[in-house]
Amino acid sequence: MHFQALDDKQECIGVYVDGKLHFDKIPDSLTHTWKYSGSLQRRDVEYGWIRAEGRSLREVCPEELLDDYTKIARKMNAFYKSFQIAKIDFSAHCVFDLIPHDALVEFCEVKNKITQHVFENYEKPLNYDFLCQTDKLLYDIRYRPLKVDVSDCRTMFTATNSRIGLKKIIEGSHYIDYNLFGTVTGRLATCPRSFPILTMKKDFRKVIKPHNDWFISLDYNGAEVRTVIALLGREQPKRDIHTWNIEKVFAPRGMHKELTRDKAKTLFFGWLYNPDSTAIESEIYDRESILDKYYKNGYVSTIFDRKIEVDERRAFNYLIQSTTSDLVIDRALEIDKILRPTKSSVSHIVHDELVIDLADEDRPLIPEIKKVFSENKLAAFMVNLKAGKNYYDLEELKI
Repeated sequence: MHFQALDDKQECIGVYVDGKLHFDKIPDSLTHTWKYSGSLQRRDVEYGWIRAEGRSLREVCPEELLDDYTKIARKMNAFYKSFQIAKIDFSAHCVFDLIPHDALVEFCEVKNKITQHVFENYEKPLNYDFLCQTDKLLYDIRYRPLKVDVSDCRTMFTATNSRIGLKKIIEGSHYIDYNLFGTVTGRLATCPRSFPILTMKKDFRKVIKPHNDWFISLDYNGAEVRTVIALLGREQPKRDIHTWNIEKVFAPRGMHKELTRDKAKTLFFGWLYNPDSTAIESEIYDRESILDKYYKNGYVSTIFDRKIEVDERRAFNYLIQSTTSDLVIDRALEIDKILRPTKSSVSHIVHDELVIDLADEDRPLIPEIKKVFSENKLAAFMVNLKAGKNYYDLEELKI
């Protein structure tokens, strides 16, 4: 049975189904809806938004419903604008307590019809289950505010640019609102009013503190480089990938004496993102054999069942970026399962870095967490493990 949750906050339980609003006794036979809601956590529900791969209600609305949708959407937007003018805190109220119920019924009925249209006309993506699991993790992150504390960062306010930037962070949203479909490769982006976790200046990270006792940071040593090696079926180097490249890739060409680690890293990524680059001429990194396997008829197909339309020039870049991003997200999902019974939680994801808000009592879990993060779907990648009392001052943990 098609239905719509009236609010996505866990404490705001209410649904629209079969022409009525339900708040107390929720019907059992609910199977299809537009989008996941924490207020109704049922495993057997399917989601139209995931099936439509992030398209909006307007984008998937059939022509015969477009006038009805436009009319009620304008009405709902008017309500929300009035709430914003009144400075109502949406996190402190349930939507169905603010909007007249007749308007909710009208909106949900049109939304139900659009949802039904999606299930009848859109094929289920091959990576549907992975997207659903990811969406649920991002939902949990979205409703856990970051702890922003500037009490030990006063010196950062002396420079005008820093003062302006920090003021925006302090006064802005402290919630990370990831956009699951914000990039064609699947790499996470953030929504416009989100906390700018992906784009903020690195030294500003000092103001982000854990709710528990520690931030634990895990990232892969040379993530995208290791993805290339793994897709070629080669053994993973058990030391820093960029110094390994100096010895194995650049030394045979007589370039090693003039190369620092940073320069080797720059050369590699210049080759990775530029198909015309000849900086890497080694059978260790065989770009063409990877493309022969994963790029067909204008589409990249990844091991995570993503199918991405892309021209040949960008195909290798998209394949490596998408695969690496999904490897990290996949590990985040597994680590989230480990943390569910504990006080600790996944705080955020920044590209190939996973950050955990760790309680002292959960420190014995760190070796297991590191192992799970390392052993991804392709291979066991070398992991950089750090810890700190804020998101900037992180020190290496040797475990």
